[in-house]
Amino acid sequence: MTPVLELRDLRTSFVTPKETIHALQDLSLSVARGEILGLVGESGSGKSLTGFSINRLISPPGQVTAGEVRLHGENILPLKEKQMRRLRGQKIAMIFQDPMMTLNPVLRIGTQIRDALLAHQRLDRAQVRERAVAALDEVGIPSPEDRLNTYPHQLSGGMRQRVAIAIALLHQPDLIIADEPTTALDVTIQGQILALVQQLCRDRGTALIWISHDLAVVAGLADRIAVMYAGRIVEQGPVNDVLDSPAHPYTRGLIASVPVPGQRGGRLQQIPGRMPALTDLPPGCAFAPRCDRATAACRSMPALAPVNNSRAVRCVHPITGGQET
Repeated sequence: MTPVLELRDLRTSFVTPKETIHALQDLSLSVARGEILGLVGESGSGKSLTGFSINRLISPPGQVTAGEVRLHGENILPLKEKQMRRLRGQKIAMIFQDPMMTLNPVLRIGTQIRDALLAHQRLDRAQVRERAVAALDEVGIPSPEDRLNTYPHQLSGGMRQRVAIAIALLHQPDLIIADEPTTALDVTIQGQILALVQQLCRDRGTALIWISHDLAVVAGLADRIAVMYAGRIVEQGPVNDVLDSPAHPYTRGLIASVPVPGQRGGRLQQIPGRMPALTDLPPGCAFAPRCDRATAACRSMPALAPVNNSRAVRCVHPITGGQET
């Protein structure tokens, strides 16, 4: 079966008169219908840039310079901007970390839903109102008819994010890219949003890429996980397999740095050093300077190689069966 989205060796670069910085390199992943893919990594690893690259929302000097973005098997990178505007919102939707990036603060909620609907469909006033009320009701907003007349600042952060999700789902897109949409919400509201998104994806068969730095969130939400470091995917596979038995030392370091409930007073483990700047990447594996098992062989960039039928890792010395190779 053809995946909803497939990235093939995607590269996104920032080209200036002085230098060219490759922010994303050799990026290959796929997500199927009804599947949730968690995209994780430290700040600056390229997670959000991946989402913007898929949606062609990068401004100069940034540009996708190589690779393919295939939606239902068709490469959408060569499409003209007018054609991309037809896809955005209708086939590919995006939910941002801050709902105020999605919502206009000076327009009522009903007006913003109307504009999103009419951008892709011809509807009369009664149909617009009916669809708007149904969209807000679907994401659990109480008294949806009354909410149409409110402004974003009159809603709580959780309610604003629900409105943003409702707008993203208006045209039943094939793919949703969610860029850390629950980071600013409290734990209770976060749990409600996660349950809502998971249910909607299962019911509608929508493919979802959930971008996050929170492994605990991804563990409870995603079907598969892709771990990014310095603009490359270093490991991917079923979420339980990767988190229970990581094959890349960076993945293992991320997991070890998460606080464990019930273990108070102990020191948190941390990955030594920091992620290198994209302008000063070391030769070969970018994680090698922080890895206590790095050898001279790590000075050559390893490929993202399959571990088995469902997992892949980019490492000269992958961890297998709890032992390094």
